[in-house]
Amino acid sequence: MGRRDVVFWQDMARRYGGPILELGCGTGRVSLPVARTGTALVGVDRSDRMLAYARRRLTRVRVPLSLSLVRADIRQLPFKARSPFTLVMAPYGILQSLLDEDDLMAALRSVARVSRPGTIFGVDLVSDVPAWDEYRRRVRMRGTGAGGSQITLVESVRQEPQRKLTIFDQEYIERRGSRRRVRRFSLAFRTLPLPDMLSRLESAGFVIEALLGDYDGRPWDIRADVWLILARKI
Repeated sequence: MGRRDVVFWQDMARRYGGPILELGCGTGRVSLPVARTGTALVGVDRSDRMLAYARRRLTRVRVPLSLSLVRADIRQLPFKARSPFTLVMAPYGILQSLLDEDDLMAALRSVARVSRPGTIFGVDLVSDVPAWDEYRRRVRMRGTGAGGSQITLVESVRQEPQRKLTIFDQEYIERRGSRRRVRRFSLAFRTLPLPDMLSRLESAGFVIEALLGDYDGRPWDIRADVWLILARKI
């Protein structure tokens, strides 16, 4: 992705001001650059380890930032109703990580609950995941890790069209001399057709303000490789 989305979210922060809420902030890939615009931001994530990494990154920033990192589930956000967020960000497919309908609707209703009328909800969807070719055990990356270890990423991709799921099975292999360590995990995405996602946002209490097809703000069309939805809380 080449961090193409970061500038988009920075521009949104400058446009709407703060405080901003980011869903699934992870290691701070988006949170820290957005906070560097001078905008107050709250990032939430379920992973203690990712948040710990983000906090370590935050301690290395020389200019003080108004950035709070909170461990929370986006389906049950721990904030008051009608909190003063001007913008809620759902970057790069975070809503597609919710793999069933109940989880998705719980997250949308949770965002609606903590938003006040006029709050903008920005949703970034990865449009090409359902079209990903299936393959088994393809080497996706080779490189050198800490201390000279050799790192290899082996990936397999599965499609489950009936459940609208795309599953990436990943295997990180680390070799250091005669030692070999393997870490395995899977990443799954559920991708709804765009009209279905729009209708779910509307049923949760939002009105669609704009559909964008890239991070430069051009309008969406059927060939767009990015689906960006800007919705406003009613």
